[in-house]
Amino acid sequence: MENSINTQGQLELSRNANDIQGLDVLRQAAKNGDKKALEEAAKQFEGIFVQMMLKSMRKAQDVMADKDSPFNSEQVKFYRDMHDKQLSNDLSDNGSIGLADIIVRQLGQLGDGYMPASATRSDGNLSSLRQSSLNRDAIKSTEAAQQQILSKNEINTFSSFKSAAFTDEQSFIEQLYPAAQQAAQELGIDPKALLAQAALETGWGKHMIHTSDGQNSHNLFGIKADRRWQGDRAMVDTLEVEKGVAKSHKAPFRVYENFTDSMQDYVKFVQQNPRYEKAMSQSKESQGYFSELQKAGYATDPKYAEKVIAVLEGKQFRKYLP
Repeated sequence: MENSINTQGQLELSRNANDIQGLDVLRQAAKNGDKKALEEAAKQFEGIFVQMMLKSMRKAQDVMADKDSPFNSEQVKFYRDMHDKQLSNDLSDNGSIGLADIIVRQLGQLGDGYMPASATRSDGNLSSLRQSSLNRDAIKSTEAAQQQILSKNEINTFSSFKSAAFTDEQSFIEQLYPAAQQAAQELGIDPKALLAQAALETGWGKHMIHTSDGQNSHNLFGIKADRRWQGDRAMVDTLEVEKGVAKSHKAPFRVYENFTDSMQDYVKFVQQNPRYEKAMSQSKESQGYFSELQKAGYATDPKYAEKVIAVLEGKQFRKYLP
């Protein structure tokens, strides 16, 4: 009993702003698992918090202070800061704010409704958390809110694979040309240029994105699903050129009901995005259009425009289209 009282007295001495030995006693007690050490450390933390508030108040006061006043000298400020530090420790010892009590209950995992400190080191895994009635109610409320949002706006994200959707270049051109004509008219561009871009993006339809259940995404232009897209999406491994080096990334891509929807979404994508204004101004000339599209960041491949034009001027279009 006498030993415990002696230890407690030494811990209390650590609240003295100038007692280095008392701080060492606190450190040793904490290593030995002494609960009193936790209480004392919590009080000192509260004292530091109070000291920071006092320091901010003093700074505001110093701005308005008379610089020529003897009470505004550096020596006076030095002793004033020592006084404030000790005052902070005394205020925390009296439990005036109550922060120390909260810290003890949290770190000591005492009482219901307090999240133990170990939760902050579990990478968000709350399965190991002791579920108080308060925690359970909070989790249920959160899950209900999430479910309500999801039920209003269901967005499916599928894993995916790439597979052929056309037998050859001829079938690719013949099936897509009517939709390309309509989209090209809205953009003021050659429909063959749109088909050439789609051919480059999909390998003439031989590498179309399909969702895990076998559904064709109909994504002809490699348009990704950003936060504005409210439809289904397919996660795809894709190559992006970063600082001249091609790197593989997994990214979500838009899923359409049919190829006409894909064409129409492409029209909206380039028309409504301010970054493609220069490309739209060059739409009557394919080389200029794709060059500006590339500069605006449509694709990371530095030779993207060159490749589209190469497809456009290739033998396939000369063979199947006038």
